[in-house]
Amino acid sequence: MRMTTSVVVIDDATQTRAAVAGFLAGYCGATRRSYATDLRIFAAWCAEARLELFAVRRAHLELFGRWMEENGKMRSTVARRLSTLASFYRYCEQESLIERNPAANVRRPKVDYESRTLGLDRNELGAFLVQAGLGSARDHALASLLALNGLRISEALGADIADLEYQRGHRTLKILR
Repeated sequence: MRMTTSVVVIDDATQTRAAVAGFLAGYCGATRRSYATDLRIFAAWCAEARLELFAVRRAHLELFGRWMEENGKMRSTVARRLSTLASFYRYCEQESLIERNPAANVRRPKVDYESRTLGLDRNELGAFLVQAGLGSARDHALASLLALNGLRISEALGADIADLEYQRGHRTLKILR
């Protein structure tokens, strides 16, 4: 009896796509979309620099961070993208696709977690709610949820009417943040 063995050769592009798909499979919704965007931007940068995703070193990631800063990206964006890459390469290391995580000790910019985005002042908020009140009841409800509760649009749109309740004399709505 003769035995034959076949060897499957996987090219770099196929291995890269499989690694990205495997990494993203662990996430859903907005997180998955953000991570996919971050990886797509980094992959394009690597292609421009003629780098393979699995040949990246810490210095390349540092250069990618500086490139984003030079192109006007906010520190929070740079930090998030570098964090995504650290997670991606940690996944690749755990799956034995690479020997070690090149992003393990990458320096990320310090981020001020207090928002610098200016909100509406009292008069602007009043005008916003008045204008929303001139529209449909749905528009007014959405504007009120956003303005008075500080919700993100995805949180307000993700609300379910089944979660509208009446507790201790007040209407309540459970929101998933």
